[in-house]
Parts: sequence; C-alpha cells; structure tokens
Amino acid sequence: MSISYRVNQSIPVVKFIDLLERSGLAERRPVADRECIQGMLNGANLLVTAWDGIRLVGVSRSLTDFHYACYLSDIAVDRDYQHQGIGRELIRMTQKQLGSKTRLILLAAPLAQDYYPKLGFTLHDRCWVLEAGDEVQ
Repeated sequence: MSISYRVNQSIPVVKFIDLLERSGLAERRPVADRECIQGMLNGANLLVTAWDGIRLVGVSRSLTDFHYACYLSDIAVDRDYQHQGIGRELIRMTQKQLGSKTRLILLAAPLAQDYYPKLGFTLHDRCWVLEAGDEVQ
C-alpha cells in the first residue's frame, strides 16, 4: 500500500461524507446535511488529505491564521487504514504548513482521547463550548 498526501486539494462533498462514515466520525458530524458539510469544506483554509490511489482514506481539516493558532476541526482516517500512521502523518503535514509559532488545537472524539497524548498533545482544561442554538447569557 502506497499512501500519497496532498495539501489543499479540493475534494467532492460525497467523498468527504463517505470518509466520515468509514472513519466513524460521521456519528458526530451532520452528514445528512450536505449543505452544511459542503460549507465545512469551503470554510476550511487548510486541508491535508491521504489517498490510496483514487480512494480518499484520510483527511485533516483545519481553520487557521497560520501564525498563532490552528483549530484542527476534523481528523478522520478510514477504519480499514487506521493504526498505520496515517493520522500521525496528516497531523505532521498540517503542522508543517503552519508558522513555527502556531499551536494546534483540537477537540478529541471520545474514542480518540488516548490517541493524542501519544503524539505529544497536552490536555487543556479550559476549553468552553457554546452549542449551536444556545444564546450568550
């Protein structure tokens, strides 16, 4: 298996949805709302993808200023390709695109809680979330 990686290559929304489903991330993403998923792709300003031939097998989707902070909003690897270093390489390549002072920030999926410390991430206890539809008090 030879995996190739690409930076900022646009991907069709159907391939992204398919990968979200094959990775398990679809459980926490609005995959039934194609317009929302397309907006997620359009709004990202850093996209790193992993390919096995023409098959999309991994994606790192981020929002960043390229100087101070990068929110890595999606890191997804096809279940059949997990435990082969693809996620690690997607994150490494994401980091390579950033300025040397740019920190990576992400919210881990529940099943991935133990993965990120192995890559050097540290737990941050001051993250706050205001859910969609909730109003600032």
